[in-house]
Amino acid sequence: MSEAIEKLGRKDYEKELERLQVELVRLQQWLQKSGGKVCIIFEGRDAAGKGGVIKSIMERVSPRIFRVIALPPPTERERSQMYIQRYMPHLPAAGEIVIFDRSWYNRAGVERVMGFCTEEQSDRFLAVVGAVERAIIESGVILLKYWLEVSPEEQTRRIKSRIDDPKKVWKLSPMDLESYSRWYDYSRARDLMFAASDTEWAPWYVAQSDDKKRARLSIIAHILSKIPYEKIPREKVKLPKRQKPNGYAEPHYASHHVPAFGIPPETS
Repeated sequence: MSEAIEKLGRKDYEKELERLQVELVRLQQWLQKSGGKVCIIFEGRDAAGKGGVIKSIMERVSPRIFRVIALPPPTERERSQMYIQRYMPHLPAAGEIVIFDRSWYNRAGVERVMGFCTEEQSDRFLAVVGAVERAIIESGVILLKYWLEVSPEEQTRRIKSRIDDPKKVWKLSPMDLESYSRWYDYSRARDLMFAASDTEWAPWYVAQSDDKKRARLSIIAHILSKIPYEKIPREKVKLPKRQKPNGYAEPHYASHHVPAFGIPPETS
């Protein structure tokens, strides 16, 4: 990121995020009404901020309509299947948005770099993935693919911050450390992936994420710009009257209570 661009302040970030999250709720209402189908793929460098973007998207919407898919390593049975087969059941039905936190592009990235598949297998995947994505789009799915790019210096800072932070230590695995050492192997794998799968019908959108707040806002705004949703009129909500007790009285019985934080038990 250019040094001339200041990092986004928290107040400006929160104000714009709130506005965009209102639009995501409107998108959700449109999906329910129209039966639209959206699939969003997030890929990128380790520590590039994919999780933060997804969390910002999901904060104010229904997880039954916006579904996040982060698949574990394949089982023995799944390893014997056609590679992309395990991802197909998770594609959206009418009225859904599916967000892949890493996707079938694992084969072009981590699997290639870390030796979990052969180069021939990765090349074969790249040779056919464009046709598969065309078929997905022709079935009525809006497919959006995002690559989050972070500078080596910022990646180092973020990974170091995980080492001693008990809230972040779960994000750091031996695989992450091995991946960190292979920056240029990942660069070459990314370049091959872009060359093969940055198609007219399913292009890659690259977001620079050294400024995480700015990247989140930019990506959410871009997603909204790529989906032709409309604001759905809503009927006015009127709170109904609550029924009368008709003789009901709260019973007096022993029960287990959660102690109120910061209040002595004898007064809570």
